[in-house]
Order: sequence, then structure tokens, then C-alpha cells
Amino acid sequence: MIRANCRARFTAADFDFIVHTLAHSRGDSVSLVDLLSDSETRDSILDHPRLVETILSNAGHLRISSQFYFYILARHVLQQAGIGDRKLCDYIGSLLETFSRANQLHSPDKIGDQAHDYISDTLIALTRATPQQTFLLRAHVGNYSLFISGIFHENTQRRSLFGAPDIEFYEQVGRTNYQLVASHETARRCELTDVFSGLAKRFHDVRLALTELSDRLLHLDEDARPSLVL
Repeated sequence: MIRANCRARFTAADFDFIVHTLAHSRGDSVSLVDLLSDSETRDSILDHPRLVETILSNAGHLRISSQFYFYILARHVLQQAGIGDRKLCDYIGSLLETFSRANQLHSPDKIGDQAHDYISDTLIALTRATPQQTFLLRAHVGNYSLFISGIFHENTQRRSLFGAPDIEFYEQVGRTNYQLVASHETARRCELTDVFSGLAKRFHDVRLALTELSDRLLHLDEDARPSLVL
């Protein structure tokens, strides 16, 4: 299950990167004390434009975690799209981190002995799912629809010419399933109600931000991504 927890999983190497990146001038200098002592200060520091600039100019040569990499880039494009909710940005960072691993694109749950690798299969599986399975399956449909139509929008459009679902389909299905999981007890327990509600309301805007990310900034191939620190 994807959670809005990139910021909670930053590593020592990530904090070192922030300190060294912002230590070039007295006015922008930052210490580990600033980063670790106050969450609001830390969030403000994470929005510094030099972090994005350094990541983009040194992709493939940075020892930072994947969660840090995806959070910083997701936060950047979402802010440019007028989406400032940090928790929603955190969730999108986690989504990108998870789905950047190809084996995570399939449905996170099974009904019986079958895994569900296509949205149509997952929607059919909902007819015989338990309440908990229903939450996981619907959340996956929302996440998958957003990722595929945002990051792989060109491929989605091309495949739609041969009968595959088009971007409008993914927007409708993704928005609907985010709306449905927003009211689920599991979403409340995991403190994701506001995230799912926000994604349902602004699915189109978030998708376009991911398209911008895919077209200009993001490298999902291993050679171009920073070396990851465990």
C-alpha cells in the first residue's frame, strides 16, 4: 500500500546532500540541526530551488535515496501546477518511487489465485472482493491510472489508436476510484482521506504535472537515476 511517507524515510545521505547543496552561501546555509529539529523548517528547506537544480544537473552522480529524488521532483512540478499540499506531494513521490519498479505495476492484492495486471481485470475482481481488498484494489486503480496517463501519456495515446483505453478513460476511472476510497475506513485510519479526496478533485491537474515531469525532468531508467542509498 502506498503511503504519503517519503519525507519520513529520508536517509542520512539525503540530509548530507541538502546541507552540502545549500552551504555555498551564508544566506542559504543550513545545518543538520535545522533539518532535524523542526518539521516546518525542514519542509521549507526542501522547497529550495537549488535542490531541484542540483539533482537535475547531476542525475546519475548523486548518492541520494529514491524517495528523496522522487519527492523533490514531484514537489517541484506540483507546485508549478498550483498544488501546494505537501502531503499530497509526498504521496505522489511515494507513488512514483513505487511504480518506478516495474514489478510494482501489478495489483497489490489477489482474489483467489489470480493476480490482476490490467485495470479491466481489477475492476472485475472488485465484484468478489472483501471490503479490505476493495480498498486496496480501488486505490491501485486510482494510482495506476494516474501513473500511466501522466508519466506514459504518449504511449497511452498511441495504444488508444488500436483499441486500448485512452487518457480520458484513465482520468474518469482514476478520479472515480479515488473518490470512493477517500471515504473508506482504511483511508481514515491511514490518514489518507484528504490525499485521496484531493487527488479526486485535481486528478487532471496532477496528471498534467506528471506529464510535465515525464517530458522534461524524469528519468526512470537505471542509468540516469541517482545511485540509491539504502
